Amino acid sequence: LPQSVIRVVFHDRRLQFSEQQQLEGWRWSRPGDRILDLDIPLSVGILEPQIHPTLLNTVEFLWEPCRRTSVFVQVHCISTEFTLRKNGGEKGVPFRIQIDTFGAGGKSDPPEHLHSASCLVKVFKPKGADRKQKTDREKVEKQPAAEREKFQPAYESTVLAEV
Repeated sequence: LPQSVIRVVFHDRRLQFSEQQQLEGWRWSRPGDRILDLDIPLSVGILEPQIHPTLLNTVEFLWEPCRRTSVFVQVHCISTEFTLRKNGGEKGVPFRIQIDTFGAGGKSDPPEHLHSASCLVKVFKPKGADRKQKTDREKVEKQPAAEREKFQPAYESTVLAEV
């Protein structure tokens, strides 16, 4: 069975260089919390979910390709927790949700990499998210029609692009 690994990582290259230190700082300020969790009751078709106690931004699971599978994840970390100013109104850093899928390797062989996909996300508290969506929508509406066509349409679920 294929195994998928989902991670929340920093999208900005400058933060990728200090990602481990940033995550350690987050762990220190939020003891016992996780950055990423699987919402198992809402997910369908996943087998053997694994949540590693030390990898706070990673979850894993097995799944059958011939059966319907959907995964619901919870991100418990907002994008402004990694900005320098902490007084509200910050843009917040973009995260990337990345899913890497591997086939079973042989006894001495490493697992075979089958596929990777990701999407850019920013996570805000509910009121902040509503405000952000409203201002983003207003910005797009002010653009000329030719510019508006460059934006991707809204979707009910998260759409990942191949990496």
